[in-house]
Amino acid sequence: MSEMLKLENQICFKIYTAEREITRLYRDLLADLDITYPQYLVLLVLWEDDFVTVKELGQRLFLDSGTLTPMLKRMEANQLITRKRSLEDERSVIISLTDEGKVLKEKATCIPTQLLENLSMETEELLKFDRSLQTILKHLRTNKPKK
Repeated sequence: MSEMLKLENQICFKIYTAEREITRLYRDLLADLDITYPQYLVLLVLWEDDFVTVKELGQRLFLDSGTLTPMLKRMEANQLITRKRSLEDERSVIISLTDEGKVLKEKATCIPTQLLENLSMETEELLKFDRSLQTILKHLRTNKPKK
């Protein structure tokens, strides 16, 4: 068997497995906040910029509106966000935080630190990994796949 076809030599499998394990860690950390990991990502964007359109949110999170809309409806039902049609462009829906969504930010401030503690990695090691992931993502977004 070719060495390249061994499971342990597949970078995609390592990324996939790491993503699943990190998401599991987040699930545990976010349970007290009663939000899911994708909802946490939406909140991270809104905590930076309180008024964003669904389109902008999708671009920043690399999610399509078919994935975002049901999640945003649940978040609205849970009183974390509001969804309103733009007055300038009726096709555009603006997402903003409710007071409850803003309060949740304070409760979530410990999440990044707790995640890092659970990873038990040195800061320099994590920074190097972050730079590598940024490089991979940049290449994936700019280069067309070869067949």
